[in-house]
Formats: sequence, structure tokens, C-alpha cells
Amino acid sequence: MAGRLCVPTGATKIQVLIPGGTYDRTYWDVGFDPNTHSFTRSQNASGFATLALDRLGTGKSSKPLSALVTASTQASAVHQVIQTLKPRFSKVIVAGHSIGSAMAMIEAGTWHDVDGVLVTGFTHKMNYITVVPVLANMIPAGLDLGYLTTMPDTRYNSFHKPGPLVPGAISFDESTKDVFAATEAVDTILLNTVIIPISRQISVPVMIALGNDFHFCSSGVPLMGSDCSSPAALKADEGQFFPSAPSLNTFILNGYGHSINYAPNAPDYLSAVATWTKSI
Repeated sequence: MAGRLCVPTGATKIQVLIPGGTYDRTYWDVGFDPNTHSFTRSQNASGFATLALDRLGTGKSSKPLSALVTASTQASAVHQVIQTLKPRFSKVIVAGHSIGSAMAMIEAGTWHDVDGVLVTGFTHKMNYITVVPVLANMIPAGLDLGYLTTMPDTRYNSFHKPGPLVPGAISFDESTKDVFAATEAVDTILLNTVIIPISRQISVPVMIALGNDFHFCSSGVPLMGSDCSSPAALKADEGQFFPSAPSLNTFILNGYGHSINYAPNAPDYLSAVATWTKSI
């Protein structure tokens, strides 16, 4: 598993960052207007180390047969990475975006070796009404037919809407898109929805950050999305899935969709993450 490690002088806490489906580590270090959009740059400036990973099958990580790549496989690989970091850092926070958040929760709930969990672009109530069409419009890419990516010029509608369409941002997203294995979705759904939530086993502080994300926020249909009308509403809705966590912080970044690192107001959420990390 490959990644980019950035360690500011004196950093004692590290955030291990898992990208979502069809993204690699560049999601955490967006090259378009990085002063606004780079998660790693902002957290490094706040004094935290970051390790932005390429999930197996993406970026510079190894690319096994897609059938061997599941969310649990990814979580196990992240666990091994975390074990190499723990002697160097006093606190390790595992963070994810979208399907990467599912992997972060599987890692934390299974091995109990982290000090905090940051969940972005994900809740336990997936809105299948919007998610299924996005998956259905993906095309094969990569090593074998089980690796998929988005069709050209679909990323704004899939991941950024209802945010403003900023051509430079969408062009960067399109040019750096990667793949995900269809098998990653199977145990993401089994272990990170209302069926068998692994998050019940998480015993460290958790933060959830979402935009106006139609993939995970309610469309008015029962169980098809969480209540994202306010941070308090989201906390009330998601809190049932984290009974062992000592604290649950929630944040809503209004005005943008799924991939909130690309939001023009991303610094508001990045600042909230830094404040929460300081509390760990």
C-alpha cells in the first residue's frame, strides 16, 4: 500500500487518510487551488502529520485481481500501515472519504488500534436511489473488468452537485480519477449500513463531516439517507450506530455535494477537523 507521508516539525499526531471509490491519494491533496482544497496542507499547517494512502488497486499501490479486493481487505492493509506508524506517533486517527470511510470504520471497529475516526462523505443510511445510478454508469478500467471508474464528464453530477461547477476543479478531478473494485461495495454495505454496523464496536471519538450529499442525506424515503438538516439532526440520527464511542462530533458543509474537499468553503470544514483533532 503506497502513500504520501507529510510530517511537520514536532508533529505527534497523524491522520491516516483513505480515499473513496474512483479516487486515489490526490483527493486529500487537491492540486486545484490547494490553499483552499488541500486537506493535507491544511492539517499539516495545524501541526498534524498526514499519510494519504492509495487504496489497493489504485495509484501506486499494488493491483491485485479485483475479486480479491474488498473493503475488509483494504481495512486490513490500513491496519498494517497503522502498526508501522504507532511507534513514531502518540496518537493515530484513521480518516476516510465515502467508501474509504467504511474502511476506516471497519479498521477501527476490528483492531481498536486508533485514537479517533474521521468519517466524511458517508453515513449508515445510504440513499440507493442516487447511488445505484452512479454505479450503473461506471465503466471497466484497470487490471480487469471488476475495476470500474466513472464515464467521462459525469463527475460533477455524481460527486459535486449541488455545489458550483468550477471548471478547474472538475477538470482536476477528471484528470486524476482512479478506480474502485466492485467487490469493495459488498462488505461496505454489509458492515457499514443498518444491517450489521461495525461502528458499534468503535470505542474512540468519532467525527462525521458531510456536505449537502444526496448520496447519504435523506430524500424523504425511510432509510434512504440520514437527516442532514443540521449537525444536531445528523448527530441524533447517526448516534445510534456509535454506542461505544465516547463522543460524536458532526459537521455539515452547506452548499456542496459528496466530495467536500472540492468545496469553495472547504476551509470551514478543514478548520473544524483540525479543532477536533486537537481534542483527541
